[in-house]
Amino acid sequence: MTIIKQAADSNFVHLGMRQIFLPALILILSFCSAQKQDSIMLSKIFAEEMLRGESYRNLESLCKNVGHRLSGSPSAQKAVDWGFHLMKSYGFDTVYLQECLVPHWVRGKKEVCEIYSKTLKAPMPLNCLALGGSVGTGEKGISAEVVEIKSWDELEFLGVKGLKGKIAFFNRPFDNALAKTFEAYGHCVDQRWAGASRASKYGAIGVLVRSMTNAIDNYPHTGSMGYNDSFPKIPAVAISTEAAEYLSKKLKQDPKLQVSLHTWCQTLPDEKSYNVIGEIWGSEKKNEFILVGGHLDSWDVGQGAHDDGAGVVQSIEVLRLFKAMGIKPKRTLRCVLYMNEENGTRGAQKYNEEVLRKKEKHIAAMESDRGGFTARGFSFDTLDARFNQIKQWAPLFHPYLMERMESGFSGVDVRHLKDYGAFTMGYYPDPQRYFDFHHTERDTFEHVHKRELEMGAACMAMMVWLISEYGI
Repeated sequence: MTIIKQAADSNFVHLGMRQIFLPALILILSFCSAQKQDSIMLSKIFAEEMLRGESYRNLESLCKNVGHRLSGSPSAQKAVDWGFHLMKSYGFDTVYLQECLVPHWVRGKKEVCEIYSKTLKAPMPLNCLALGGSVGTGEKGISAEVVEIKSWDELEFLGVKGLKGKIAFFNRPFDNALAKTFEAYGHCVDQRWAGASRASKYGAIGVLVRSMTNAIDNYPHTGSMGYNDSFPKIPAVAISTEAAEYLSKKLKQDPKLQVSLHTWCQTLPDEKSYNVIGEIWGSEKKNEFILVGGHLDSWDVGQGAHDDGAGVVQSIEVLRLFKAMGIKPKRTLRCVLYMNEENGTRGAQKYNEEVLRKKEKHIAAMESDRGGFTARGFSFDTLDARFNQIKQWAPLFHPYLMERMESGFSGVDVRHLKDYGAFTMGYYPDPQRYFDFHHTERDTFEHVHKRELEMGAACMAMMVWLISEYGI
């Protein structure tokens, strides 16, 4: 009886194990099969872009036929027309314009900044660019002693006594010990944005700001700045890092040296402009949107190639790849070319208003606005369960060296879609060279590498396909 019972118990155990094991095995095999099929599809998308992609050709067209395109300018309108007709030519299911009012700031004549010192035989020019949104000096210009400032604490210590009637020189450099260059940028850009108002509070009459870059070169970097209406608006310019180093050295030799500054910028009334939007409708869930986008505007120097022509053409390319390959997405893909990211985000504000008004359901929103460099992966503006789900796809990107999947910033234009339920993310290319070109005359088509740009477009399309198939 004992032997019989043991045999019976053994059979029961084996039967129970089979009942548990077989479904688990089937599930694992099914998962592996799905992973294999996904891998095959991603390889097809990658090959299509690398062999027959059109993002590089489109970037050349945008940079050479349109050029830089500051919001409110005739060239910005030319860029709107360019984007609209390009997406129409690809036969997307819908292409339309979304009207918005944008700021219209103009630089005017070339800025002039010069040092006058007893240590110099003649005035020494400093290479500079007015910051976007700055007031001009007028024809007479301004001339005053300069005070170097490396921290907000120094500014507060100087106060009215140290700054009244003088020009503030903000000279806080990037921390090059940081591997993440955008982190270094984040630690410094506050002096560009707020320097003028904070110095004006203590009586300064103008501001010089060290350019936002890791490099030591003679290219000034423009960018947006803002005023606090409680204080007088004073002119603000960025000077190149070489100029900043030189001025700092000269101030040690002659603390009483003076700088003269002439700028002719001004802000005109708002202008009508547009976001450009293209769609491929979903085959199963048409009312669920996956947004991919970049910003169409750029600063008025260079050609806006990396910032953000690259993101614009990559976003268009995502939809073009689906169309060219005959892939029918389960959810609606929407490409948005935002207007006015650089100095106001009016395009993003308008888009979000329309999302709220129409009660649209965005399941994901991806922005490309970090240049056209080598693809590394994505950063996700969330730590919820969706982030854990999407990290499981990282091995699928491993063969393409794009497996970076981490929490981080998504993008200026898409970030607030998180408030409406979207899973927001940023395409993440290698960041080491971005600030060599950012907001400078060097940001031209010739500084974008064809293969790097195309790998980015493929990487974005691969992620969009996965989200379209499985949701998030």
